Amino acid sequence: MDRLNDRDHFVAGVGKIGDIFDHRGLTEEIHTCDNMDGVDKTIATMHKYHYQSGLIFTNLVDFDMVYGHRRNIEGYATALEKFDRRLPQLYDAMAHDDILMITADHGCDSTYKIHTDHTREYVPLLVYGQRVKKNVDLGTRETFADCGQTIADLLGTEPLSHGQSFKMDIIDECL
Repeated sequence: MDRLNDRDHFVAGVGKIGDIFDHRGLTEEIHTCDNMDGVDKTIATMHKYHYQSGLIFTNLVDFDMVYGHRRNIEGYATALEKFDRRLPQLYDAMAHDDILMITADHGCDSTYKIHTDHTREYVPLLVYGQRVKKNVDLGTRETFADCGQTIADLLGTEPLSHGQSFKMDIIDECL
């Protein structure tokens, strides 16, 4: 995020991103009260920065804190359904060159019974945008750092010290 700022890209953190990254590298910190407020504020931020180059980094914390750690299976499922219903609004707010990545930073399996800490299963990575190739299987990535490396690659900053960019796997240069 610091490198994006150094290259004059905006970096908006929605949710607890500022807390996670010690308030570094952010142009703007936007606090939220729950997942749907996070989606609302992400969409508003997309409109605000529509014609600018940068990153909107959103953390929908309820999946982790409210449902995952508390092992609330029904609540987690309902939260996923609510988020799914909001995806068309996110898509509609995207500009032609925008890319949406949906993932998690760690597992937090709400069905796990042994403890309430983070679990270690693989997390999904979904990538969407008008320029994104359809039906690409990115496989099992070696590290979460691949997302950061791809963002650096997409926005033209110098490579990061960790991760492999998957830009060439997802971008359709013909569109």
